[in-house]
Amino acid sequence: MKSTYEQNLPITTWAEEDRPREKLLAQGRRSLSDAELIAILIGSGSRSESAVDLSKRILNAYQNNLNTLGKLSVQELSKFKGIGEAKAISIIAALELGRRRKEVDTPELKCVFSSSDIFYVLEPYFADLLHEEFWIILLNKRNAIINKILISKGGLAGTVADPKIIFKAALEHNAASIILAHNHPSGNLKPSPADIKLTKKIVEAGRMLDISILDHVIFCDKKYYSFADVGEL
Repeated sequence: MKSTYEQNLPITTWAEEDRPREKLLAQGRRSLSDAELIAILIGSGSRSESAVDLSKRILNAYQNNLNTLGKLSVQELSKFKGIGEAKAISIIAALELGRRRKEVDTPELKCVFSSSDIFYVLEPYFADLLHEEFWIILLNKRNAIINKILISKGGLAGTVADPKIIFKAALEHNAASIILAHNHPSGNLKPSPADIKLTKKIVEAGRMLDISILDHVIFCDKKYYSFADVGEL
C-alpha cells in the first residue's frame, strides 16, 4: 500500500507538522529542505503533484544544485509542468535576493595580497552571470583597494576589454597597480589565446606607464584561474 506522500496528495492533506509553512513556524527555517523552501515560494502544485514534489523534480533536474538553479531564466523554469511565469519569477527573485545578501554580508577586504583575496572580493559580482564581464581592481602602493570598476559586458563567448579604458581609469584614480578579472560562463576555466594575448598587451602597456598588473583572474562557477599563480605575467 502506498504512503500518503507516494500518492502525491495535496499538502493540505498532510500532517500539519509536515507542511512547509507550518513546519517553518513550528521548527524554524533551518528545519526545511531546499525543496520545502521552494514549495513555499511557488505556493501550490497541481492535482497530480504537490508543491514539494514539484520542487523536488525541479531540483533533481539540476543535481540539487542551487547555484545552477539560480542561473535559470523564466523561460527555462516555465518548461516544468506546474510552473508558470509567476512561479518562475518568484523562484528567480528569491535566489537573486540570496545572492545579493551574500554580497552585502561579505566583509569587504581593505587590501589584496593574493589570488584568493581577489576571488573573495569579486566573486559576488560574477556569481550566476550568464554573460561575460571584465572588471578591474585599482590598488594604491600599499595594495589597498581604491576602486572596483566594470570595464565591459559581453555575451557567452567573450567581451572586449579596451586597454585605453583600463589605463584611463587607473590614471584618474592615481592607481599604483591593477588587477584584471573576467568570467567564463561557458564553464571552461582555462584562458583562451585571446585572454593570454590581451593580458600580455596590458602588462606591457603598464610597464610604460609605471603601473603594475598584479594578476589576471578568470572566474568560473566557484573556481578561478590566476595568471600570477602559474607564473604567466
